[in-house]
Amino acid sequence: MIIGQIESYDSEKKIGIVKDQDEFFEFDDASWVSSVPPDSGDEVTFELRDGVVVNMRLVAETLKPVQAVKSRWIATLLAITLGWVGAHRFYLGYYKIGLMQIAGFLLIQGYIAVWAIFEALLLFAGHINKDAKGRPLK
Repeated sequence: MIIGQIESYDSEKKIGIVKDQDEFFEFDDASWVSSVPPDSGDEVTFELRDGVVVNMRLVAETLKPVQAVKSRWIATLLAITLGWVGAHRFYLGYYKIGLMQIAGFLLIQGYIAVWAIFEALLLFAGHINKDAKGRPLK
């Protein structure tokens, strides 16, 4: 499997040029297997058979969808019980915010408790719905 980029595509003639590093190859609609039409600049994977491009598809179609790793309910429980020290933020991978919550707890305890309760409500309602790497919460 070769990874390349579509350099040009003529939608009327249904032909285009794909580039693999320094080599260019022509392709037509018969070699395109993705559900959306090709477009210039698309990252694609393809195979070569006797110098002919076959089985060309978008790179994104070959990637697995993002899987949820962290639980929204665990994050909510941590926010309720240990939110004043940012435990829920550390759990979700937001280390800088977690450190700010610890520093805030050491300086102004009451404010951090309100912050933690507010974030617990946001987690419970689903408004905080991703971890620090952009993965959805379970």
